[in-house]
Amino acid sequence: MSAPSVTGALLSDYDRAIATLVTAFISDPFIRWMLPDAKQYLHYFPQVLKYFAGRAFDHGSAYRSEDYKAAALWLPPGVGPDEEAVAAVMQDGVASELQGDAFALLERAGASHPSVPHWYLPAIGVEPMLQGEGYGSALLAHGLDVCDNGHVAAYLEATNSANIPLYQRFGFEIVGEIQAGSSPPIKPMFRAAR
Repeated sequence: MSAPSVTGALLSDYDRAIATLVTAFISDPFIRWMLPDAKQYLHYFPQVLKYFAGRAFDHGSAYRSEDYKAAALWLPPGVGPDEEAVAAVMQDGVASELQGDAFALLERAGASHPSVPHWYLPAIGVEPMLQGEGYGSALLAHGLDVCDNGHVAAYLEATNSANIPLYQRFGFEIVGEIQAGSSPPIKPMFRAAR
């Protein structure tokens, strides 16, 4: 089987790319801890993605497979999530008994970003039935080519431990663990500039 083809995701691709990511994260341990109810998840997670990773569309650093079965949203150095908007969505969507832990975890995650310039990968996902078919590898290779062409580091937080071996194959190293209260742990991962 040939590697899936990757292309830039334009603003006109926004709805399809976000839908792909919502599908991909349907069983993500951290996201589903934060948004455990299906209706709650389907309503609020697209908004979380919009404000947490959506600026990738503004910077030409959103990518998708040709068939829309996978997507990755990278934020360039110096660009981060819209923290106020993410907080507003979480205030509205996350159950009150989880909000303290959820906000604490996101604050710790924000503080764990490397001090060197880096591309940040806040969202990458493949439709569940196609995971393990090379889509994630194709998306990572495409995004990391951009990092390497600019000799810039890369950073992500693994919210699902099942994905860590894939990230490690591409040179990411675990640089810590972040957890707050009842949350599942997430693993910050760093790939030095090349």
